Amino acid sequence: MSEEILVNVTPQETRVAFVENGVLQEVLIERARRRGFVGNIYLGRINRVLPGMGAAFVDIGLQRAAFLHVSDIESADARKEATGIEVPIEQAVHEGQQILVQVTKEPLGTKGARLSTYISIPSRYLVFMPYSNSLGISQRIEQEEERRRLRDIVLGLQPNLSPLSAPLDESRTPSAGPKEPRTGGFIVRTAAEGAAAADLQADMLFLLRLWSSIEERLKLAQPPCAVYEDLPLVLRIIRDLSATQAEKIRVDSRETFTKVTAFAEEFTPELAPLIEHYPGERPILDLYSTEDEIQRALQRKVDLKSGGHLVLDQTEAMTTIDVNTGGFVGHRNLEETIFKTNLEAAQAIARQLRLRNLGGIIIVDFIDMVEDEHRRQVLRALEKSLERDHSKISVSDVTSLGLVQITRKRTRESLEHVLCEPCPTCNARGSIKSAETVCYELFREILREQRQFDARKLLVVASQTVVDLLLDEESTSIAELEVFIGIPIRFQVESTYTQEQYDVVLL
Repeated sequence: MSEEILVNVTPQETRVAFVENGVLQEVLIERARRRGFVGNIYLGRINRVLPGMGAAFVDIGLQRAAFLHVSDIESADARKEATGIEVPIEQAVHEGQQILVQVTKEPLGTKGARLSTYISIPSRYLVFMPYSNSLGISQRIEQEEERRRLRDIVLGLQPNLSPLSAPLDESRTPSAGPKEPRTGGFIVRTAAEGAAAADLQADMLFLLRLWSSIEERLKLAQPPCAVYEDLPLVLRIIRDLSATQAEKIRVDSRETFTKVTAFAEEFTPELAPLIEHYPGERPILDLYSTEDEIQRALQRKVDLKSGGHLVLDQTEAMTTIDVNTGGFVGHRNLEETIFKTNLEAAQAIARQLRLRNLGGIIIVDFIDMVEDEHRRQVLRALEKSLERDHSKISVSDVTSLGLVQITRKRTRESLEHVLCEPCPTCNARGSIKSAETVCYELFREILREQRQFDARKLLVVASQTVVDLLLDEESTSIAELEVFIGIPIRFQVESTYTQEQYDVVLL
């Protein structure tokens, strides 16, 4: 699989596009005005404790108060594991308390950031957990011999650690006891596969020095304030990237190229030869029609090569995906046509989830299939396509209604939420009243105004579309209305009005 990473840098924003075999698979965007918060560590203050929700609101200096659930409080979780009894939030924290927290989810929509007191700091090969004595190995490292080698190396460097028996997902931290002086625990990341002992030791020393500097900052810090901020987007990509995941990394900014190269030479030397400066006159994201693909990722409809299409709707509760045959008529019979459309849709859905960064609950309505074997093959094709996704995903079997339920871990806003805002015309409903509906509302408003007030004539101010309809198709109705109310009605176009806006002015 040939993968290129294209980095477009401007003073206002940075965009990173992942392209596989000439097709855009994922795009990450970070804006200078609104950098991401995930991974940042804050000294916050508890604003409100809500026993009914088992959570607290924490002021960490952002626009909206952040959310801390009792299950994300380390001391409460440890007591629950020890006693088997849920600890009430009011016994875990109290209003006005200073607390060290880390952002695990970006603010999404009207919701504030999600917090955790399980602090973890990633580096190239390791994740450091200052309040744990555990050692975990990423579950993506599958060979038992390699897992044992990595475990022995880290235990040799930190013999006081307690190895975990089960494989560990590096996106999570293991449960730990109450905060007390410890040397810290580690998770060995996927990128450490095949890494030398010296590299792991250098990573460990770097993380320990970084944590010491954070502790020094904490001594003088006053809440709310940030005590640690994660790396900028491009450097995070380089830090987390494996040499097998990319063949080329192109950067269109000379200054950023210099910074990225210096960072790679120090922390990820195997990636340094892959980084190159792109000096071309053609914008870098015009390569492989990447810019056009980003624009298409904002549309509801996704066309399939066969002639079928997907329709995606993102709502507050979930994302729904409907599969349609569209113009695909097939060659043999209806069942075969449906099966081929669903197979193609399964691959397209996996790509769209990653490209649009859709998270939470996703419901897929495949076209109904009669044969059980066809359903199994479509589900297998979907699961196989989703294996390439870096986010944690689970897929259910086909339900009795013929739906497939997917959950995808969401840590940042979707592409649509980053690039778009609610429509001011329809107030984010996704539709507006037709011109005909507005005309009939106007008729009722005119009658209401005439009964309440004594006017000699009326002036109707509305959009061009509505006025045209009133003077053309509804001209007979207007004439009858003038006779009925006994006064003339005049019309005026207001170009700034939306189709739903109008005013009835008494003269």
